[in-house]
Amino acid sequence: MLKNAPPWWSWLWPTAGAVVIAATSFAGTGPAVASVAFAVLIATVFAAVYHAEVIAEHIGEPFGTLVLAIAVTIIEVALIVSLMIASADGKPGLARDTVFAAVIIVCNGIVGISLLVGGVRHHEQGFQLQGANAALAVLAALTTLTMIVPNVTVSAPGPVFSTPQLIFAGIVSLILYGSFVFVQTIRHREYFLPADNGDEATHSHAPDHPVVASVVLLLVALAAVVGLAKVLTPILEEAVETLKAPKAIVGIIIAALVLLPEGLASYRAARANRLQTSLNLALGSALASIGLTIPAVVVASIALGKPLELGLGLKDEILLALTLFTCVFTLGTGRTTVLQGIVHLVIFAAFLFFAVVP
Repeated sequence: MLKNAPPWWSWLWPTAGAVVIAATSFAGTGPAVASVAFAVLIATVFAAVYHAEVIAEHIGEPFGTLVLAIAVTIIEVALIVSLMIASADGKPGLARDTVFAAVIIVCNGIVGISLLVGGVRHHEQGFQLQGANAALAVLAALTTLTMIVPNVTVSAPGPVFSTPQLIFAGIVSLILYGSFVFVQTIRHREYFLPADNGDEATHSHAPDHPVVASVVLLLVALAAVVGLAKVLTPILEEAVETLKAPKAIVGIIIAALVLLPEGLASYRAARANRLQTSLNLALGSALASIGLTIPAVVVASIALGKPLELGLGLKDEILLALTLFTCVFTLGTGRTTVLQGIVHLVIFAAFLFFAVVP
C-alpha cells in the first residue's frame, strides 16, 4: 500500500456500495439484499464523514463544512427528482416532506444530540453568536416563504403555488442561500470561525494523502449513500403502506438517510469540543436543504409537468414555528449546556411521534 494512500476502508465501502447498487438492478431487492444494502450504507456514511473531515482540515472553516453540506444537498435533490420522475403521480408532497423533515432533523435532532453530547463531555461550549443569528434569520425567511406562504395564496387551489409563484419562490431561495454563502465565506467569514481558539483545535490533523483523493472519494461515497437509499426506498414505501402509516414518514426516512454523513460529522465535532464546526455543519445543511432543493424541484416540476405541493399542514407549521422560536433562545447566548440539547431532542421526539401518530 502507498504511504500516502487513504485508509483501505475509506474507499472499500463506497466501492461496495456501488457494487450493491449495480447488483440490485439485476437481482432485485429481496430481504437479504436489503439487509446487505443497509449495512453497506452505514459503513459508507463513516467513509463519507472521514473524507469530509480530511477536506475540512485542508481548506479550513467554514469552507470544509460548506463542501459537505452542498454535496449532500445536491445528491438529495437528485434522489427526490428521480423519485418524482419514476412515480406515476409525481409524488407532489415528497419534496416538501423531505425538506421539512431535513430542517427538523437538523435543527432538533442533530443540533440536540450535538449540544447534549458536548455539554455532557465539556460542561459548557461556546460558538460565534453572529454566525448563528445570520443562519437562523435566513432559515426563518426560507421556511416561511417556501412552506408557509403557499397555504395563504389564492392563485392556485390547495397548498400549492401557481407557476409564476413557484418561479419566484425558487429565485428567492437561491438569492437567500447565495447571500448566506457569500457572508459565510467572504464578507464576514470571522462569524463562522471558532469563538475561542483555546477551546477548539487550531492545529491540523489532516492526513498526508492528497486532498484530491478525498474529494473524489467523498463524492463517490455520497453518491453511494443516496443510491443505496434509493434502493431501500421502495421497501420502506411498501412497509409504510402495509402498516398504513402516514406517507410523510417516507420523506422523513429519506431525509434521515441522506443526512447521516452530516449528522455523524456534527456529532463528532461537538464531542471533540469543536461546537462551531458542529453548528456550521448543522445549520449550513438545513439552509442548503431548502435553498438548493426548492429551486431544483421547482425547475423539475415545471419542466416535467409534475405537480408540486409545498405548503405544510397546521401541525407541521406549529412544529416548525416552535423549532425556530426555540433556536432563537437556545442559540441566542453564544454558550450552550446540556439543557439546550435536551430541549431540542424533546421537540424532535415530538416530531417523530406525531408523524407516526398524527
